Amino acid sequence: MYSGYSRERPPDFRYFLSYGKPGSLEGERYKRTPEIVDAWEKMIPAISSEGMNMHFTRWDQLAGVDAPEVVIFFARPEVLSGLFTIANFDRSDPNGVICPMGAGCSSIILYPFVEGQKDGSKDGSKDGSKEEPKVVLGMFDPSARPCVPLDVLTMAFPMRRFEKAVGYMEESFLATKEWARVEKKIERSGTLHRKEGQRERTENRSEV
Repeated sequence: MYSGYSRERPPDFRYFLSYGKPGSLEGERYKRTPEIVDAWEKMIPAISSEGMNMHFTRWDQLAGVDAPEVVIFFARPEVLSGLFTIANFDRSDPNGVICPMGAGCSSIILYPFVEGQKDGSKDGSKDGSKEEPKVVLGMFDPSARPCVPLDVLTMAFPMRRFEKAVGYMEESFLATKEWARVEKKIERSGTLHRKEGQRERTENRSEV
């Protein structure tokens, strides 16, 4: 649904996302009522991926023929703070990053792709400001959390937005002593989570 291959919803989706149907369908309880689900669905943007394939590739494995549309970071808070701040670096409004409610895949596919279609030529508000692509913070979906590393969220940049952000790096806070202090915390965080990952792998092997 959120990748654009189909707009059809599973049967009783409005109940599945809310309180379910007694005796036949367990609800996820992410929305209070089926009616709220209905109203929420009407606000979800539609994309079409029919006849196309989606490829996910690590940045260091991109080839010259690749033309990525979205750059997705899986990161913990200290790294996210840098991504969040650079995403707002050239904006006068405080909303350079959005966090729409939805499935985990919607935060790395649907919403970043929709934002990437904005070209800055349309009026985005009553004051005449332009509609520029926004960055998407995500992976808050409780159903997706078991599949994501501990303490990790995502920040997805539409490619055009990412290119601008990279161009601002040298003149931004990333060159300051303040950020150097954060980098030390990033190193500490990496060390702690590597140890946690080793512990989890050991526990998983013992359960097999």
